[in-house]
Amino acid sequence: MKAIVTGAAGRMGGRILCLLAEQGHAVVGALERKGHPSLGKDPGEVAGFGRSGVLISDELAPLLGQAEVVIDFTIPDFTLQAAHCAAKKKIPMVIGTTGLSPSEVQELRSIASEIAIVFSPNMSIGVNVMFKAVSDLGKVLGEEYDIEVVEMHHRMKKDAPSGTALRLAEILAQARGGDLEEVGKFSRRGNIGERKKGEIGVQSLRGGDVVGEHTVIFAGPGERLELTHRAHSRDNFARGAVLAAAWVVHQRPGFYTMQNVLGLVR
Repeated sequence: MKAIVTGAAGRMGGRILCLLAEQGHAVVGALERKGHPSLGKDPGEVAGFGRSGVLISDELAPLLGQAEVVIDFTIPDFTLQAAHCAAKKKIPMVIGTTGLSPSEVQELRSIASEIAIVFSPNMSIGVNVMFKAVSDLGKVLGEEYDIEVVEMHHRMKKDAPSGTALRLAEILAQARGGDLEEVGKFSRRGNIGERKKGEIGVQSLRGGDVVGEHTVIFAGPGERLELTHRAHSRDNFARGAVLAAAWVVHQRPGFYTMQNVLGLVR
């Protein structure tokens, strides 16, 4: 597989580059934003695993002729620019960028009519199994069980709630036949009164160097069920991204998720 990695000097980009090299895939391009101090450097040396044979650039288009897939973990504006550029050359993408607005996700869906895109707020295999599990639990337990989604991340994370927490809440709302825009509760303070039936709470914690932790709480009459995923390192996200990249190069244009990659949905 011949891959381009955007955000190549970042923490996720570095781990993805390392795993690509370990698994024998070719890195044919590495990108960072204009003005980044790592431009012109070898991304393998920046990440600390040795020379990769390419240099970090700020232009995607000239690299696409050599590539089979683009792996993107950056910021929404950069992601959308990269997706439009990749679509012109019919190069599929794997996108793990978080913080996209509903309209930006819709824009990606539109681009996916031209290329295959795997988009997921969390590429972890465990988290994607969790997505399936909470959907089943939400359907079985129904509104008799109050639901809270609690996430914690490192102090440097910029967006809240996390993309994973939002996706968990969306799945739970859909499982109960609702819409998160109507049933989601993202903050509580003061004399808020009794909890509304069907409400789904989403709470964000920030601190230290926590890679990522998500808990879904089902609080019912006389019992409580909790399902938790804890990420011990970024390697599980990077491993999922590489798996998705190897899968998407064989797909027709369309908008896919890790659920498709793992065979959890068809």
